[in-house]
Amino acid sequence: MGAEAICLVRFGDQVSEGKALLETTELVFRGDFRLKIPFRDISALTDDGGELSVSFSNGTAVFELGPNASKWAEKIRNPRGLMEKLGVKAGARVAVIGVKDDSFLADLRDRAGEVDKDVLLPDADFVFYEADDIEDLSRLSELRSWIAKKGAVWVVSPKGKGARVKDIDVMAAAREAGLVDTKVVAFSETHTALKFVIPVAKR
Repeated sequence: MGAEAICLVRFGDQVSEGKALLETTELVFRGDFRLKIPFRDISALTDDGGELSVSFSNGTAVFELGPNASKWAEKIRNPRGLMEKLGVKAGARVAVIGVKDDSFLADLRDRAGEVDKDVLLPDADFVFYEADDIEDLSRLSELRSWIAKKGAVWVVSPKGKGARVKDIDVMAAAREAGLVDTKVVAFSETHTALKFVIPVAKR
């Protein structure tokens, strides 16, 4: 989850106070009108006098953010990469089970080096596991046994109304497997990722 702020937004002839959210890949506003501005669609971005001006395909929106304007502008200009958000460091022991995202796999190999694809390894720092159906969640107990004491299982699953497995399903199954959730990340345009670790008291 990114930053959020209650602010005034001007867009065309519309003016409204509401909640602005700086997400991983988009800027969102919910007030008397709504905006969702993907970073990739932003054609111009300025911050001046506490105002963040964002131009995109539908026009220009001005967010009155005060001191946050420059901070948000910097985060939009230089978004954190996926590896940083996932916490993967150079030399990490990583296993990938079922995830078929080629871009992710390439970035992962660039960061961690050797990556075991569809092969579990003991004391892994990270296991990335794709769960597309409720039945896939039955493997979480097994995956827990393969990670290091301070390791993590990232469950990658489709997002959206049509997804066959929901975040609440993943979290419930993880609790049954003796894991606790600590973070959620927008993995891609189609998938989300939930991070699970072994509770400190049981390490």
